[in-house]
Amino acid sequence: MQGSLAQRISLPACCHPLLIHTARDCWYTSAALEMMELEDKDLLRKQAALFPLPKGVKFSYGTAGFRTDAALLPSTVFRMGVLAALRSLCTKRATGLMITASHNPVHENGVKLADPSGGMLNVAWEPYSDMLANAPDVENFLQIVEHIVKRENIQSGNAASGEVLLARDTRPSGEALVSAARQGVEAVRGTVAHDMGVLTTPQLHWVVRSFNNGVPASESDYFHQLSDSFRCASIDGDADRLVYFYIPEKHEDGYSGPVCTLHLLDGDKIAAIFGLFIIGQLHILAGSKSSVSDATTAHKAVVPGYGEVKFAVVQTAYANGASTNYIKQVLGLEVATTPTGVKHLHKKAEQYDIGIYFEANGHGTILFNEIFSQWLQDASVQQKEAEHRQAAKRLVAVNEMVNQAVGDALSGILMVEVVLRYQGWSVEQWDSMYKDLPSRQLKVKVKDRAVIITTPDETRVASPSSLQEAIDTEVGKYKGGRAFVRPSGTEDVVRVYAEASSQQSADALAQAVCVLVYHLAGGVGPEP
Repeated sequence: MQGSLAQRISLPACCHPLLIHTARDCWYTSAALEMMELEDKDLLRKQAALFPLPKGVKFSYGTAGFRTDAALLPSTVFRMGVLAALRSLCTKRATGLMITASHNPVHENGVKLADPSGGMLNVAWEPYSDMLANAPDVENFLQIVEHIVKRENIQSGNAASGEVLLARDTRPSGEALVSAARQGVEAVRGTVAHDMGVLTTPQLHWVVRSFNNGVPASESDYFHQLSDSFRCASIDGDADRLVYFYIPEKHEDGYSGPVCTLHLLDGDKIAAIFGLFIIGQLHILAGSKSSVSDATTAHKAVVPGYGEVKFAVVQTAYANGASTNYIKQVLGLEVATTPTGVKHLHKKAEQYDIGIYFEANGHGTILFNEIFSQWLQDASVQQKEAEHRQAAKRLVAVNEMVNQAVGDALSGILMVEVVLRYQGWSVEQWDSMYKDLPSRQLKVKVKDRAVIITTPDETRVASPSSLQEAIDTEVGKYKGGRAFVRPSGTEDVVRVYAEASSQQSADALAQAVCVLVYHLAGGVGPEP
């Protein structure tokens, strides 16, 4: 066998220099004659004629594929559709084609191929990309296709024996270019295109890999895998409230299946983990060997060189009782209760050297007294023990990280992630700090909400006293029972909150208190 590979397979002269760089130098026996023949060459010729090569443009396939002005790309995208189809038939697995120009200006676009593994196009096939993209006319294009078929031993395809997954980014030119890619794919007999819609480039690569591995491969499956692997945070519209959530792999009864319970980690859980971290650092500064589970020194951390650090978690009556018990009994911290509303929580938290406040809805932050903040700055440098300096530095970092003006979900996320990393905890371990008591919230319509006056912290009814006495009696009937009522600030209704050791008990307690409010505070309409 003499002569170059290009000469041996008689490629058009315009393509010889490019083919020299391909990876496999092989010869063909008579079996090659049985390889795929382009029986639908007329269809391919007809479709290719719709996408002529722009004049004066030369394309080069790189790591990012082809990128240029979107108006110049239709012929290239069509031809890459053909190449993706050939690659699929050759490997007998699905390939991918992504329309994107990444961070380039919006008037530009691009195309890149994904191999069946989900990785980038095999480097041995990259020269084919250049050859096809730069073929000067339809006939040269068809000759290159024929010789790719021969060289790669591509067998004649049956119906849907080759598959190409198409996707695009949000550029205005994307839809038209996906259409060109589809026409290229389906101009090759035996291949079909699947339009996956708008995806990120990594998503398309993931979808191709998953599709070929025989596992669910939609965009929703991609996000489901992420949610199974990582914890999720959710923030509200103006980013001042934060909650975390996750879906466990198995139900509490051990059943593993598609329908699982979502576990919510609300503001109470966030306050608890922040409290755990901070009291731990204060114990280091105090030289204490006791664990956070030793609550005998209830909310007192006496730090040499400063004295007693006044540290509290501020909650409202709506905080779950399990969180309050954990913070008091396990962390040994003071819990202060204020009326509902961030302004009340913030004002109370300012009274401490360190005050953590969070509503159950995830609105909250951490406040540091200026005098204690300055002491921490000095201690981070001046403390004799390295461990003490490090603890002071950690608290200085918290002081700088959190937004002390108002609840801030973005800084809150960073704080949660730092503490979880420090503790070496998963989201499940964080969630297991305590188990929320089942609760129920209801409301009762009344003639005049002003009839009910509560104590300043809204946990008890000051007037009418008979109502509080009746609530106390009802609460005493339920294990772990707690209930309170408060008049709405905007309408003539009274809000009822109840919790107990079981959901059934919490529901029953809430209903019973609603009946008490109806009869003792001027309820209107049907009895609850």
